[in-house]
Amino acid sequence: MYKIGVVGERDSIIAFLALGLDVKAVENKDDAEKTVDTMARKGYGLIFITETVAKDISETIERYKKQMLPAIILIPGTQGSLGIGLASVKDNVEKAVGVDILSKKEG
Repeated sequence: MYKIGVVGERDSIIAFLALGLDVKAVENKDDAEKTVDTMARKGYGLIFITETVAKDISETIERYKKQMLPAIILIPGTQGSLGIGLASVKDNVEKAVGVDILSKKEG
C-alpha cells in the first residue's frame, strides 16, 4: 500500500494529521522541492500540495506529471483557492476524454 503525503504551509495542512497522513510543513521553495522529491523517492503514491506552495515549484510538479507515481494533487490553502488546482484537473480531464467537459459553455 502506498503512503500519502501532504506538503504545504503548516496552518493549511495540520488537519491532515488527524487523518493519519504524513504531513510536512515547508517554509520556502527549496524546502518544498526537497520534500516532494524525498517523498517520491520513498515511494509515496499520492502527494497533496497546497496551491500556494505548488505555484513556486511548478517545474518539480511538471516533472512528476510524466511519471506514474506519485500522483500530485493540488489543494487550496487557508487563503482559498488560486484556481491552479482546478485548472490542472480540467487539463487532465481534457487529455483523457479529448474535450473540455468541465467548463460551463452556453451553446
